Amino acid sequence: MTTVDGGQAGRGEEAVRGFVEKLALLFADWGFPRMAARVLFALMTADAPGLTATQLAARLEVSPAAISGAVRYLGQIGFVVREPVPGSRRDHYRLRDHTWYAGTATAVQFYDVVISAADELLGSLGSAHSTAAERVAEMRDFFAFVRSRVPGLLDEWQASRAAPLQSGS
Repeated sequence: MTTVDGGQAGRGEEAVRGFVEKLALLFADWGFPRMAARVLFALMTADAPGLTATQLAARLEVSPAAISGAVRYLGQIGFVVREPVPGSRRDHYRLRDHTWYAGTATAVQFYDVVISAADELLGSLGSAHSTAAERVAEMRDFFAFVRSRVPGLLDEWQASRAAPLQSGS
């Protein structure tokens, strides 16, 4: 037996709602838009492969307009895919396959923009030893370091997912 939105009967829906709100608040504290975080985790905890804006709005007890902005944002950062419902004017929103992998891979483009912007600014800050120049250079160097490591980490992640489970692990 399933619920209206495709969830399994007997699930601890109160625990699921608590998880969604807890993680959304945590992500919001890190600067992620709160409604987008709520939608992200509502989709993550849905048993159905995708939900309509109406289903998301009902699940989160918000307006469809709030869902619209959230799914647009999640689509822009590569976490959510919008798919038309055949024979309807509605769309389903679903998590992109391998959500965290895809989101991390998308973040590399963000790192490139930060690195490039910092490089452009450094020439305009005057002395390379000024406080501002040192902070901007450190930011650039940090993002360049992380950027250089992301492809290897993603490869390691793929390899770990492909490896058979070790007994006792």
